Amino acid sequence: MEPTVVSEKWSRVKLAFVVNDIATEQAVYTTTRLGVAATNRGWEAWTISVGDLAYDSDEQVKATARRVPRQRYKTGSAYLRDLQGPNTVQERVVVDDLDVLMLRNDPSTEKGRRDWAKTAAIDFGRIAMRHGVIVLNDPNGLAKAQTKMYFQTFPEEVRPETLITRNRSEIKAFVADRGRVVLKPLQGSGGEGVFLVRHDDAANLNQIIDAVSRDGYVIAQEYLTRAEEGDTRLFLMNGSPLRHRGRYAAFRRVRQGGDMRSNIHAGGSLAKAVLDDDAFSLSEMVRPKLVQDGMFLVGLDIVGDKLMEINVFTPGGLGSAQKLEGVNFTEAVLDALARKVEYMRFYQRKFDNREMATL
Repeated sequence: MEPTVVSEKWSRVKLAFVVNDIATEQAVYTTTRLGVAATNRGWEAWTISVGDLAYDSDEQVKATARRVPRQRYKTGSAYLRDLQGPNTVQERVVVDDLDVLMLRNDPSTEKGRRDWAKTAAIDFGRIAMRHGVIVLNDPNGLAKAQTKMYFQTFPEEVRPETLITRNRSEIKAFVADRGRVVLKPLQGSGGEGVFLVRHDDAANLNQIIDAVSRDGYVIAQEYLTRAEEGDTRLFLMNGSPLRHRGRYAAFRRVRQGGDMRSNIHAGGSLAKAVLDDDAFSLSEMVRPKLVQDGMFLVGLDIVGDKLMEINVFTPGGLGSAQKLEGVNFTEAVLDALARKVEYMRFYQRKFDNREMATL
């Protein structure tokens, strides 16, 4: 559905993004692009490092937050320079007074560094949601998705055949039976710790299993031969493919050389996506659960007629889709947020995030 323009009466939205750490944000991040677009609309757009959230003795959720001093920005670099620099506006804000809180931190990057930060945004988001703030993606849904086990709760038709175990013999048997298998950690992101193994890799298999299982369970997954052509990232919003001005928010990632990973920071390159019936069929099959779990903005990683992954924490690459399609998809995202806020204000009552999922 094409986004509609909300009424001028509700045009000013109080919004905050929760990120791992403001100091490590980058201009190309989707969160930065959303911040620029929100600021240029005249919204009150704050950014909060996950460690700056607090639950006060007055039973309100508060945070030391930052926002940029200017009203318009042409580039993400200029926006981020002001947000991270001495010109930033810093205040202790009442999170409960916001219209929207977007949880844009990635718990998997905190592994081994700041374990306390993995669930902090989810925990504080639950309290803010209870006080009437629209929290996206829904913290209760995100709590279910903290490992890749979440992927296994979606229909079997969308997933490669998978084994999740720490048992070395079971992994070896899976590899021997299927010939080629992808091994990766149950927790992690961005292609970290991902290996393609073959049945004749017996000499190295023990070492690979040791490396992958160092931090927990191992995922052994059927190798999708069409992955050699790359994969497609398709964004879903409110459970449906994100579309704006007749274009879909999607792009294709192509491998470079012999690296099996197509992640951009793992050396992959970008190309325009060609969406087929398989892509739309997959998105329709996962839609009911995503809506049920209150997942507002999601990235599907598609290979042929299967999904490799469903990204619900900080799905990135919206700028890549924008560049390839010539459409500013952040505007569609903000239009959707504005509709939710207008709905809440009009009815003057709290709504469960799952009730808001398709608005």
